[in-house]
Amino acid sequence: MFILANFLNSLATVIHVVLNLYMWVLIIRALISWVNPDPYNPVVRFLYGVTDPVLYRVRRILPLHFGGIDLTPMVLILAIIFLDSFLVPSLRQLAFKLS
Repeated sequence: MFILANFLNSLATVIHVVLNLYMWVLIIRALISWVNPDPYNPVVRFLYGVTDPVLYRVRRILPLHFGGIDLTPMVLILAIIFLDSFLVPSLRQLAFKLS
């Protein structure tokens, strides 16, 4: 059972890192949107390519565009924080009980 416990603990760590990286990508994308970025810049294209599919799905469900301000990244960041504070500790506690 210790193999499954180690796997779950490692999975929790990877999920934590991926969620934090995606949150920072969202923050950088939101900051870049305040200026007029070059749409042909590879960094801007990467940021838009990684974040637009998820932001589009959230915008379809919750239209949060008020007076030129888009609150969709904030909702997505809050969802990431919720997942990080709920899913990661749950997996770690499950791994601890299995070991």
